[in-house]
Amino acid sequence: MKKFFGYIRVSTIKQGEQGVSLNEQRDAISSYSQRHGLTITEWFEEKETAAKRGRPVFNQMMRLLRQGRADGVIIHKIDRSARNLKDWADLGELIDRKIEVHFANENLDMHSRGGRLSADIQAVVAADFIRNLKEETRKGFYGRIKQGLYPLPAPLGYLDMGKGKPKEPDPAKAPLVRKAFELYGTGKYTLESLANEMYFLGLRNRNEKKVSISGLSVVLNNPFYIGLIKLKSTGETFLGVHKAIISKTLFDRVRRILNGKLNARTQKHNFLFCRLIVCKYCGYSLIGETQKGNTYYRCHTKQCPTSCFREEAIEDKILKKFATIQFHEQEIAYMRNKVAQLKDDWETKQKEQINVLELNLSHLKVRINNLTDAYIDRLIEKEVFEERKDSLLMEKRALEEKLAEIKEKAKSVPDKLSKFLELAGSVYLSYKMGITEEKRDLLKTVTSNRLVDGKNIEIALNLPFQEVANRHEIPNGAPYRYRPRTGLNMLFDRLVQHFSLSIEN
Repeated sequence: MKKFFGYIRVSTIKQGEQGVSLNEQRDAISSYSQRHGLTITEWFEEKETAAKRGRPVFNQMMRLLRQGRADGVIIHKIDRSARNLKDWADLGELIDRKIEVHFANENLDMHSRGGRLSADIQAVVAADFIRNLKEETRKGFYGRIKQGLYPLPAPLGYLDMGKGKPKEPDPAKAPLVRKAFELYGTGKYTLESLANEMYFLGLRNRNEKKVSISGLSVVLNNPFYIGLIKLKSTGETFLGVHKAIISKTLFDRVRRILNGKLNARTQKHNFLFCRLIVCKYCGYSLIGETQKGNTYYRCHTKQCPTSCFREEAIEDKILKKFATIQFHEQEIAYMRNKVAQLKDDWETKQKEQINVLELNLSHLKVRINNLTDAYIDRLIEKEVFEERKDSLLMEKRALEEKLAEIKEKAKSVPDKLSKFLELAGSVYLSYKMGITEEKRDLLKTVTSNRLVDGKNIEIALNLPFQEVANRHEIPNGAPYRYRPRTGLNMLFDRLVQHFSLSIEN
């Protein structure tokens, strides 16, 4: 009695777990072998699609047949083996080598010309069927994507709401995902320490287990959380209709840290000026160390002439710089009055800003449409198209966020100016009374560069704070009695211009 392999296959893992299709194929093959006096010595089960080559079980069976381990193989139907033509050609090679190939559901003599021709026709039809099915599936997939819907499982932090509906933020996990972005955006966490922290806070993956480092990396790199859909397989980007969990500003900061453009290293020692003071000669940060109860900062590049600085000397320099920002009582009263006047006519200016942003958005949509037309007309390559489209969609998302913030009056110039004047007036005392982390945050906010040059310490203020520090300079040769008021007027106008540009840009 001849020995044969039995080969059965289902297209999805779900079908294999349910087992109905596999059992039906097994029963049909068993009945066929009994009717023809054939013995099944080994079964090969496959739970993969045959649209792509590389089925491991099928390939293993083919190797064993070539080695002569069996006289042939019995398969349920031609379309179980031949949904791609290369696999069908491999089966034809076996038949040419006098290895028997039987199909339980088709009465074909594979060693006759007519039988082979009939089988070839059915194989071609099966291959065409899977190609058409793949194309229709792709059309449906891209149809949903272009509507702003994501037809794949929801990313961590979102819930699937059913077919044809956008993903919704998970009430339990969305705040934790946002927290993960915020913590990593501080630059104080590595992916490993962030994974441990988020597990402690309660974030879990779909299996209710700890989110891995690679899983966190996927989350932090995914623009889905700012309202965009990016296909990993093709690199294409689309606008989504789902609700964003985080802002584009936070996403950009996190991405810069992930790309190494911002430092994100945990600190072993909590030195006040760690990674905040830079040597002007070599560009490296001064290293903090403790000796005899005192903290010193020094450059470890041997060629640099930079001296060693005590922490108290650096703080004294910073406090003197911050003292130049403080307002006197009369200055505070004057600036508050100017802010109140600005608020009175801000609504008109706000409408003008909204009109400008909406016009910019309109122009951006035209640019996106023109880019798409150029791609359709084959004027640009797909790679260039995707790169430009991704950039334009990111720009569009940023403009939409700014427009929403202005409409909600969350970033109006009077409000920002009031907060700035409050901070500028209190920065000296806030720094003097603050704890280490508060002092570090103030330094990052108020100063732009902190350099050491030999024995000198150079502290540069950020632009709006520098304007305040320079307010006592003689304005355009004005008479002495008008200098204070003229200086404050010029300062106020510059601050208004600065914060207006920060909103528009």
